[in-house]
Amino acid sequence: MTVISRLLIVLTLLVPAAGFAEDKVLNLYSSRHYQTDEALYAGFSKRTGIRINRIEASEDALIERIRNEGARSPADVLITVDAGRLWRAEQLGFFQPAKSALLDARIPASLREPGGLWYGFSLRARLIAYNKARVKPAELASYESLADPKWKGRLCMRSSTNVYNLSLMGALIEHLGAQQAEDWARAVRGNLAHDPRGGDTDQLKSVAAGECDVTVSNQYYYARLARSAKPQEREVADKVGVLFPNQASWGTHVNVSGAGVMKHAPHREAALKFLEYLASDEAQRYFADGNNEWPVVAGVRTDNPVLSQFGAFKRDTINVAVLGRNQPDSQRIYDRVAWK
Repeated sequence: MTVISRLLIVLTLLVPAAGFAEDKVLNLYSSRHYQTDEALYAGFSKRTGIRINRIEASEDALIERIRNEGARSPADVLITVDAGRLWRAEQLGFFQPAKSALLDARIPASLREPGGLWYGFSLRARLIAYNKARVKPAELASYESLADPKWKGRLCMRSSTNVYNLSLMGALIEHLGAQQAEDWARAVRGNLAHDPRGGDTDQLKSVAAGECDVTVSNQYYYARLARSAKPQEREVADKVGVLFPNQASWGTHVNVSGAGVMKHAPHREAALKFLEYLASDEAQRYFADGNNEWPVVAGVRTDNPVLSQFGAFKRDTINVAVLGRNQPDSQRIYDRVAWK
């Protein structure tokens, strides 16, 4: 046997092995920045034997990277927070349908893109938070309550460009109509104690310090303070009360952290397995216990004490894809009322 013949045999034997190794890799682009996700990813690799190559960056940076990579992008899955950001990636043509009976069975229809382009895997609610010493919770039954003139100079809010506020506005547009939603935004803007600044945690600290009396915040920011090892952060949570708005109407506005299979995913099978893993009981508990987000899969029990204290609540059941669809109108409304 010649040297060339022996080389051809070796190459032939190596091809299946290389193909197998290729199937055991997942290229994940993530804008989630929670340390507890390490356990989530480790759990997937342990269960499947698939190694995760992870690229982490802000949502804007990842989107720009994917656009530049085009059809040559190595990304298999994009995971990010808020339906508005998932909608943006969808509009840029980044996703392909997952087509998974398991995902369709486990993820509620209102928490996924109707065509299967992306799925929500953890649930967050936008609560009203208030200073316990200065506000009675009965005064704040709904988001609409924030427009009452009695709150003039007493509200703190994030910027209008923040995706959480854009999604909240998207829900209000859906329920109230664009004109009433704009009237609400104008009234709330007039009630602000100061121009919007900072993140959700900053708003909660401002309420606790008496700089303002009321704000809105995703529940996990409050839960982090309540579970903190730092006494001063737990003290903030002790001074702040939280409530679920609109329990007598359409329910509290909810959003998701979610993911989708990329259009040019080189490891589509691994990508689908990853999304299905995120819907497993194990992964759902990681979301809840690690980052204080509710599971989206019904019946999953968690050990998170703060989430347990929140109790059951009525949530808005409009499809979260609507929040993204309404995002351009939401920003225009905020701009017209000079929310900043």
